[in-house]
Amino acid sequence: MASKSEETRTNQKKYWEGKLAERIAFLTEKGEETPAVNKDTAVKMLKAKIRKGNARLRSIAEMAKKIDEKAARKAEKLAAPKPEKPKKKVAADEAPPEESKRQQKKKQKKEKKEGGEQ
Repeated sequence: MASKSEETRTNQKKYWEGKLAERIAFLTEKGEETPAVNKDTAVKMLKAKIRKGNARLRSIAEMAKKIDEKAARKAEKLAAPKPEKPKKKVAADEAPPEESKRQQKKKQKKEKKEGGEQ
């Protein structure tokens, strides 16, 4: 798997740039002119590897930027005060909630029972 380290990628890019410079120097020493040098397959391959390295370095930089933005957003969110939710307060003045019919019937039965036993 390819390295995702920026340092490794820059080293690889420098390596390929060095190889490209060597190849161009070799071809010019041989007597080739610039158009012929640019058409050389080895030169094309080395330029392609350099372009790939640049693209990977850009993507690494974008990922690092996204990570930094996420960290900043998270820190901002944690620093912001939390909104207060209104708490339910039962006032003493308020009457208790109405009883259901079932509860009322139970109460009536209980009262009848207690009234009949006395």
